Amino acid sequence: MRQFTAVVNPTAGDSTGAASLLQVARLLREAGAGLETEYSHSLAHAQDIARQAGARGRVVLAVGGDGMAGGVGGALSGTGTVLGLVPAGRGNDFARALGLPRDPAALAGILLHAEPAPVDTIEVESAVHPRTVVLGSVYAGVDALANRHANTTRLLRGAASYYAGGLRAVTTWRPADYRVTVDGEVHRHRGYTVVAANSPYYGFGRLIAPGARVDDGLLDVVLIREAPRLLFFTLMNELKTGVHVRRPEVRVLRGRELRIEASRPVPYGADGEVEATLPVTLRVRPGDLPVLYRPDTAGD
Repeated sequence: MRQFTAVVNPTAGDSTGAASLLQVARLLREAGAGLETEYSHSLAHAQDIARQAGARGRVVLAVGGDGMAGGVGGALSGTGTVLGLVPAGRGNDFARALGLPRDPAALAGILLHAEPAPVDTIEVESAVHPRTVVLGSVYAGVDALANRHANTTRLLRGAASYYAGGLRAVTTWRPADYRVTVDGEVHRHRGYTVVAANSPYYGFGRLIAPGARVDDGLLDVVLIREAPRLLFFTLMNELKTGVHVRRPEVRVLRGRELRIEASRPVPYGADGEVEATLPVTLRVRPGDLPVLYRPDTAGD
């Protein structure tokens, strides 16, 4: 029977990550699994706990949102340690990409019985972050600014914070001139953002890259060109279903290595946590992290 170490972000979802773990923990223990719980006081602390638990041969459960999933998963990438997710944040976009159920009994069943399946991770390299590994996506432009606004708001919660953050960011954004190099080929781009997606979802369930898969060894690179603000708001609304990729203002590339540069300081983010300024270099790490999920339900 599996032995788990749950690493909990106690502030996930602006409440308590522990609450999301309670029912799942009871079911795991009733099934005979071992479970120890550790509370983190920072992402770096959570990563240290995860590495130590993995070194003891335990399955690590990341309890929190996308920042916790990406931070812990990135720390375990390449180590062979198995990762499980207990979604407890606002967005939970990587858990959504894996098709993880919300029902505690169904989730516990996956954690107990699913065979670990390898997923890709993204290596992020910049002057500020010499080497960081994340799971879901890296985004450079207006969405990075929107995420920063969403994370600092205190009046709104959940999806409302993302929409408010997006509105605030778009109204002040000036299109940037990007140089995007994908597997050695240079693409010039003027617009709102460049998103390198391992997961189809970001920003609280927005389907930014409908064709992205977590296990194909490639990044989907979504470029949204300069457009009138009213059209951009239409594009934002279309992110709910992914139909934005049919518009001429949106271009999708695919590759294994990506460098994003800009003619002026442009912020980028990753999995809702990493915040820095371009340039940045990204590399996919194929199948570098074993995760407890069922690939046949991923993206459902």
